Amino acid sequence: MSEVDPTLTQAESNAVGGPLTPRQVRLVFSGLMLGMLVAAINLTTVAPALPRIVAELGGMEHYSWVALGANLTSAVIVPAVGKLGDMFGRKPFYVGGLILLMAASVLSGAAQSFWWLVGARVVQGVAMGMLVPLSQAIIGDIAAPRERGKYQGLMGMAFGVASVSGPPLGGWITEHFSWRWIFFINLPVGFIALWFILRYMHLPVQRREARIDYVGFATLTLGLLAVLLATTWGGNQYPWGSAPVIGLYAAGALLLAAFVLTQRRSPEPVIPLYLWKNPVFASSSVASMALAMAMFGAIYYVPMFAQGVMGLGAASSGFVLIPLDLGIILVSAANGFLIAKTGQYKPQMLLGLPLVGLGFLALMQLGPDDTLPALLVRMVLIGAGIGSSMQTYTLAVQNAVPYRDMGVATSAVQFARSVGSTVGVALMGTILGTSLRDQLPRHLPPGLDAALILPSGGQGTGDVAALFDPRLLAALPPEAIDGIR
Repeated sequence: MSEVDPTLTQAESNAVGGPLTPRQVRLVFSGLMLGMLVAAINLTTVAPALPRIVAELGGMEHYSWVALGANLTSAVIVPAVGKLGDMFGRKPFYVGGLILLMAASVLSGAAQSFWWLVGARVVQGVAMGMLVPLSQAIIGDIAAPRERGKYQGLMGMAFGVASVSGPPLGGWITEHFSWRWIFFINLPVGFIALWFILRYMHLPVQRREARIDYVGFATLTLGLLAVLLATTWGGNQYPWGSAPVIGLYAAGALLLAAFVLTQRRSPEPVIPLYLWKNPVFASSSVASMALAMAMFGAIYYVPMFAQGVMGLGAASSGFVLIPLDLGIILVSAANGFLIAKTGQYKPQMLLGLPLVGLGFLALMQLGPDDTLPALLVRMVLIGAGIGSSMQTYTLAVQNAVPYRDMGVATSAVQFARSVGSTVGVALMGTILGTSLRDQLPRHLPPGLDAALILPSGGQGTGDVAALFDPRLLAALPPEAIDGIR
């Protein structure tokens, strides 16, 4: 990070940031915020509705595909969309993404079978993979470099609001109306966002006459899909050393190697390899991945810890994420305005990961006798670290690369976050499962077999989640509960 320009002055020549009046910028940004909110809500409202969905449509043994289908496609489409936006302009793809998302929402809400719903969610994932990176890249189109921090911070706040409100909103809608309405509820907001974009976003299109690298797009997309699918399945549907997981990793590695080779010869590479020689781009991508690993690992496993170790109920355990989200929301927004005022962002970039690391070190000290406030303070610390730097990495990249590469560079950072979220959940699940398998026998009373408690050896995140379910803990002997905690 030492070569990041802390004053946002060197990137002035890269920015379009001028075709719109300040009023138009605010109106366009309002549309982008609403679009981000719709995309993020689609990711966060579904989980509470899954029991009702599978009860009505069936598919219990494959229920995870309702979320997995959207998550995987939204991740793998990101790099391609960033490149196409650089080549042909971002507005057509953003408008197309909004329309596609609303159409897929209608199809999801009208689903008459389980696999119909999964297919519609896959289409939703494609749309979300278009909207999220393009909204961040468009900020670089409409705002001058010094102002980008403010808008990126507010965009991060919108994502945080969706993270906080999505699960309870999905549960409330499912309980009082129907799970189908969690998909229909997005339509009015989507139409308003579409109106703002069509009415106010008029940017000069700098179309580049170049051939689309179809081979590059195909090898990258299929390679990423194979790797992410293997990471998601490993330790859950299949053991890590099983043929399907190893085969997917091998196929992904071969496809990604072929992608790199094609990029060396392509006149219009999907991801220009020279970007990785830029220290700001390279370090920001890696740091974004690390932050996402921490964020989604905490989102998935801290409530599990609160239930299984601290003995909280399911409803109370959900509240432990609120300090994390509030830290992200408040610090992200404040950080954006601070950058706009001072023109400096390097301190925040350097502060984020240490704060998150400190928060996780503090989490490691917690035990069954600690109080809920002690856990909440640690979650605030992690949220503040994420909020101070997550959007700042995007800002740094946008101001460190040529304008012609801004879209693909922004998308690469977003994709790094998607990879980090998948890897973080899988990695922490594996660590926790392995630790339970190795350590639990030492803490159980004589005569109580750990295999009876961990029927699959604790290899998968599903086993760990089931083990920490308070209803299952209540059925175990007190000595077993003490050993687990």
